[in-house]
Amino acid sequence: MDKTAATEAFWAEFKIAAHLDHDDYVVAAFGDSVEMMDRLAALVETGLKRATTSVLRDYEGGHEKMPAVGDHVVVVDGKGFPRLVWRTTQVDVTPLNRVDAAFAWDEGEGDRSLADWYDSHRRYFVRQAAREGFAMRDDIECVLERFEVLWPPALADRR
Repeated sequence: MDKTAATEAFWAEFKIAAHLDHDDYVVAAFGDSVEMMDRLAALVETGLKRATTSVLRDYEGGHEKMPAVGDHVVVVDGKGFPRLVWRTTQVDVTPLNRVDAAFAWDEGEGDRSLADWYDSHRRYFVRQAAREGFAMRDDIECVLERFEVLWPPALADRR
């Protein structure tokens, strides 16, 4: 996603509070609908969601930057409004059908079980494959990213 005046202002406020001297961050939203973006951002705000999954092909060809430990991300909701800043704490690449129950729990979605996680992510990636014209497979390589919320301060204490 592109940086906007709103994300730049949000980042600037965080940057001052965190005593950072760089503007190296990316903007992200969860999901493929306004409702999903709002719902998943809210799960991060409540402290339930501390991980996310994407397909590795999203980062191939340089269209998006591959997540790395230490990255900063400004998360926006379905209207593009900045909600929080996180720092990436762990990145792994794993086939979709090899993700474990601990990661499913950390994503904080649905009933937090591995079965529910797998079902919802498989459906999401099938929709993405249809939109983008790639073959969806149960063993598609996925990027598993864990993070900690840094901003706003009221959210940073929720675990």
